This record gives sequence, C-alpha cells and structure tokens, in this order.
Amino acid sequence: MLTRNEIRTEMLGASKVPDVIINDIHEQRWLQVWVPKIYGGLGYRFGEGLSSLFEWAKTDGSLGWMLTLCAGANFFSRNLKPNIGKELFSDSKTCFGGSGMIGGTAEQLHDGNYLINGLWHFATGAPHLSHFTLNAKLTKNGTPIIDENGNEIIRSFIIPKDQAEIIPNWKSMGMKATGTHSFKVNNAEISEDYSFVYDQFFTDDALDRIPFRVFADLTLLVNYLGMAAHFLEEAVIIRSYLKVDPLHNWIESNLEVTLHFADEIECILNNSELVSSEKQSEIHEFGISLVENLSHKVLQVYIQLGIQATHTDSVICRIFSDFFTATMHSNFRPALTDGELPDLHDRLFMI
Repeated sequence: MLTRNEIRTEMLGASKVPDVIINDIHEQRWLQVWVPKIYGGLGYRFGEGLSSLFEWAKTDGSLGWMLTLCAGANFFSRNLKPNIGKELFSDSKTCFGGSGMIGGTAEQLHDGNYLINGLWHFATGAPHLSHFTLNAKLTKNGTPIIDENGNEIIRSFIIPKDQAEIIPNWKSMGMKATGTHSFKVNNAEISEDYSFVYDQFFTDDALDRIPFRVFADLTLLVNYLGMAAHFLEEAVIIRSYLKVDPLHNWIESNLEVTLHFADEIECILNNSELVSSEKQSEIHEFGISLVENLSHKVLQVYIQLGIQATHTDSVICRIFSDFFTATMHSNFRPALTDGELPDLHDRLFMI
C-alpha cells in the first residue's frame, strides 16, 4: 500500500490518477466503500465512509474528488437487481461514474432492450471507469414515453466503457487529475437489467434511504475540509511563522460536526424514520455557510504566501486551484439576488 507522501509525489503534475495509484485503489477496494458486503464491497457505515473521504482529499484534492464521485456512483450497486450487483462487484476493478444530467434518449426496443444515444458532460474518473452511468429520456418509435402525470419518463442506465466514447475536454484551472471528461454513446443496445431508478433499492440497509441531498452535501463537505487541511500543511512549509493552529482547529471542529450529522442521519434511518425536510435543510445551510467561510479562510492564508504560491508547478498552487475549482460545484454555490455580488465586507480577510 502506497504511503500518503508517495501518493502525493505521483499525483503532482499528473493529468489523471496514475496507474500505480489506481492499482492500489483496486487492491484496497476504496471505490467500493458504499457497496454492500454481500456484493463484495466494504459496506462502510456513513460516518466511516466520510472519514475515509476526508483523508483521501487531505492526501490530494484530485484523488479525493475522483474517489468520492466514483465511489458515490458505485452506491448505485444498491439500485441494481441482486444478480447484476453480485456479478459486477465481484470484480474489485468495477468502477461506475458518469453524469447526473439528462443528455440523451433510450429507445425501447421490441425485445425490451434499449438503444442509447446521447452526449453527457462532466464524468469524473472517465479514464478509469469500467461502466458509465447516465440518465436518458425513454422513447418508443422516437416518441417520448409519458407517465400517468403527463411527464416524460427518465431512466438511469449503466453502459460498459467499450460502448462509450470519452471526449477529453476538461479545461478548468484545477482538478486536472480527476479525469473529468464528457462522453458520447452511439446506438448502444443495453438490457433492461442494466437500468435502474434511483429511489428503488434491492438491498435492505438503512443507508439505502439516505436522501440524495444529504449524501451529496456531506460527501462534498468532507472533501473541502480535507483539501483545506492539506493546504495548511503546505502553507507552513512556505511560511513557517504563520499561526494556522486556530484554522486547523476550526477545520477539525467542523469535521466533527459533519460526522455528527452522518451519525445522526444513520440513527434516524436505523429507527426506520424519515429524514425530515427540516433536518435536510439544516445540513444544507450548514454546508453553504461552511464552504463560504472556509473559502475566505483559505484565501486569507494564500495571500500571505507570496509569489511562490502562484507558481503553477508548485504543490500549494495545485491545492489552491483544486480547492477553488471544487467549490464551484453547484451544490453549495450561493444564489445572487438581482445580479449583485454578495457582501464580503470585513469577512474576506478574517480568519
């Protein structure tokens, strides 16, 4: 198993996660933290899995992000028919990933299979995926299939990698090693067995009932906290006199709150109760505030590091770029009113 420093050395300047790290990931089954043990996965509990995501992001932001999103896609193992789930995840190299957007169509054929066509964007981990996940509109004879409420039916599908074409078009300043690219599918015939509906499960576990909003919020938050913790490690190497202990303690405190939310959610689900909309909103509002404050704090440290921190081949610049690229994710991006900028008076330069 590679050490943290060995992983960081391999990741520095990489355009995708290097094979030596990918092989280690498969051996440890890190991509299968959310896959039930009955399918060969690690079957981590919610807080346990989040703690791992934090550590991976603290090791390297691009690595943590790729592992988080691909392991998150592997969560769909729970939505598959048991025989399909066991078949796919008996292989430690099985890795799902894809897009949450609706980018194409699934034409229903006479034999019950589907013909998939379309283009989807932002599939993290694309070079390493064994299967692409996608959402498509169901059609029959070229006409959208409508449900009882008059809405077009959307279904999710799993496509083997050899039936998808990767379009390498990631141009952002950070997250360069996540392998986040678009992909295209052209006339791929897929069995209905490899389709699923997000809120229909074939396993019997409390984690099946985690609201997607909560799962997304908490898995992203531990990534931001992990990247910020790594940022502080490198900052004091450049400026040893920086007093970062208060910020380090603040990060640890908010990590504890995040993990407490995870334990609270799992306790609610273990009691066969629903996670209330109020609790979901509480977690989301916590996340919005955390990301905003954390961004200001990271920036405050960064502007004290000097020109060295702007060198594009430096470790600190890579972490900074990864962090601020990741925080552009729409999940916690604050809404602006009437096109105005948010009031950052006094907060921008305060820790």
